[in-house]
Amino acid sequence: MSIVMTGGGTGGHLTIIKAVKEALIREQEAGSREQVLVYVGSTKGQDKQWFEDDDDFEEKYFFETRGVVNQGLLGKVKSLFMMAKAMFQSMKILRSHKASVVFSVGGFSAAPMAFAAKLTGTPLVIHEQNAALGSLNKLLKPYATEFISSYLDESPVKAYPIKQIFFDNAHLRTELKTIIFLGGSQGAKAINTLALELAPVLEERGIRILHQAGAKNVDEVQKAYDALGIDADVFGFTTKLAEYMNEADFAIARSGASTLWELSATACPTLYIPYPYAASDHQYYNAQFLVEKNLAWLMREGEIESSKIVSLFDKNLSEVSQGLMDIVEQDGSQKIATLLAKI
Repeated sequence: MSIVMTGGGTGGHLTIIKAVKEALIREQEAGSREQVLVYVGSTKGQDKQWFEDDDDFEEKYFFETRGVVNQGLLGKVKSLFMMAKAMFQSMKILRSHKASVVFSVGGFSAAPMAFAAKLTGTPLVIHEQNAALGSLNKLLKPYATEFISSYLDESPVKAYPIKQIFFDNAHLRTELKTIIFLGGSQGAKAINTLALELAPVLEERGIRILHQAGAKNVDEVQKAYDALGIDADVFGFTTKLAEYMNEADFAIARSGASTLWELSATACPTLYIPYPYAASDHQYYNAQFLVEKNLAWLMREGEIESSKIVSLFDKNLSEVSQGLMDIVEQDGSQKIATLLAKI
């Protein structure tokens, strides 16, 4: 019997696959369960980059598929034809590997295998990363054996699958000594502009600045800080994000799911500025989930006001920090792995 994992396209989806896969491998190495793992993705997006050479999977399949949205009429027809072909191939894969369950994280590359699971009667477990459901996950939710979302009370697992180091780093913030600006590894122009605008105030208050400006923007942003005569730690892509978040007492960040839950697990009070063009405006709704619990602040990119942001620096950070430690559950990947193995 095997567990088939599917979906991807972007790092946000693929991170979930990787985290749950590693938890399943740990269970296998501990001798508690024996299962074969299979991955099904697409030649488009980042799927092959992440898993083509991953030996934890007994087999990896990458179909010629692509998204249906943002296509013209002929493009949509071609995309649907490619998806249908991949779906029939997926049905054969399910039978040949005697699949006991399909774990889908969404994204267009999950569609063929997710629909194949439905047609073959194979149990389907879906993980939704965002508060606003992705189009595929929304369509398949009624047919899922289990639907996992950290934003839904009825979810069988509420913990978001992130690395344990973020929980290990959690500590109570009582005073703003260090701020971090997070625009992602590609950077965010609005957050870069805001950081430089706030820099003189931060310098005056003696607040240290950490700034993820994006790989392409590092030199430009560093020069801007130098021109202001302000010392700041500016970086693009980094493998030390957990360390930087641990050092920060306050964050200003985009609200992609991984960033939001990593900051929350670290118990870092945060002002979220959602990416305005995210599908279904999901970054706004991700942040709103915490804002409604008085555990974060939210500001639309077109409504940024420096004076309002500066006023947040004097808020009771310890109350928000403690609230995050109280609400965020641990061991998400392990709990999902256990659920899949039981099915």
